[in-house]
Amino acid sequence: MTIREITEQNERLVFSAYACFSDATKGRGIPEPYCTVRTEFQRDRDRIIHCKSFRRLKHKTQVFLSPEGDHYRTRLTHTLEVAQIARTIARALRLNEDLTEAIALGHDLGHTPFGHAGERALNRLVTGGFRHYEQSLRVVDKLEKDGRGLNLTYETRNGIVCHTKGREADTLEGRIVRTADRIAYINHDIDDAIRAGVISEAELPKEVGEVLGHRTAERINTLVLSLISHSQEGSLAMDEDVQKVFDRLHTYMYAEVYSNEYAKHEERKVPAFMEFLYTYFVSHPNEMPVENRRTADTEGVETAVCDYLAGMTDRYATDKFKELFIPKPRF
Repeated sequence: MTIREITEQNERLVFSAYACFSDATKGRGIPEPYCTVRTEFQRDRDRIIHCKSFRRLKHKTQVFLSPEGDHYRTRLTHTLEVAQIARTIARALRLNEDLTEAIALGHDLGHTPFGHAGERALNRLVTGGFRHYEQSLRVVDKLEKDGRGLNLTYETRNGIVCHTKGREADTLEGRIVRTADRIAYINHDIDDAIRAGVISEAELPKEVGEVLGHRTAERINTLVLSLISHSQEGSLAMDEDVQKVFDRLHTYMYAEVYSNEYAKHEERKVPAFMEFLYTYFVSHPNEMPVENRRTADTEGVETAVCDYLAGMTDRYATDKFKELFIPKPRF
């Protein structure tokens, strides 16, 4: 037996009956020979970690645009925190940790520069709208590896595109990532908002401290343990009181942080910024990189420009804007 086959055999002995077993994957769009060492989901995870879109996440905004400090989250650190939380839950529930990790690491690959402000701007500009989870699937299917894509398994792809609003993932592993994403961003956004002076720990709703805890680690631990202890028979659930307070915390964060004028002051510049870039490249498609020009020829200019802008990091987009629209001294 190969190492992969031994791993797959061990999964059958250890995993819950509700797990997605590596040897039962629905497979890849383009069939490939099996690896002798890694399972199919381990290969998915590795392909995502080594792709260019994953590396660019380190220079994409999570919540605060261009923060003055080294400790604010980026889209990459958010992704890693989601993966850590999701893996903990999957292991405790005896589900497929490798699949869970692959989905978590790939879930935000299609996110725009400037966080959700960038996403909202593109959504208004592009015919048919723009949704980062759909773009994440497009990244792994078509944009990576010079247009060949990563050729991931069905289960990883399904988990990526279903990690947020809309239909749930087919697997419990994918549904875990959706919950882990919410646990991660609510709690690390509290931490960043406190660091930025937008809110203080004392201003959080009283029941948050009483039920979830008074520190980031305590809150995450409470939510994860509640999910683990109350999930059964192939379903995910938290204790009713914990879920109620978690939802209350989510509402509070939208009111006090995500819509806070001070915290989001720079975001008001993003719509016009993105529109300038979008309009320019729609009119000048030959100034985009070669891979985007190929897309313009096969799928249309609008799709190509959308891919180009969504793939930009914050600083690349800013530098491109300066290059195109800010006068430079000539003498």
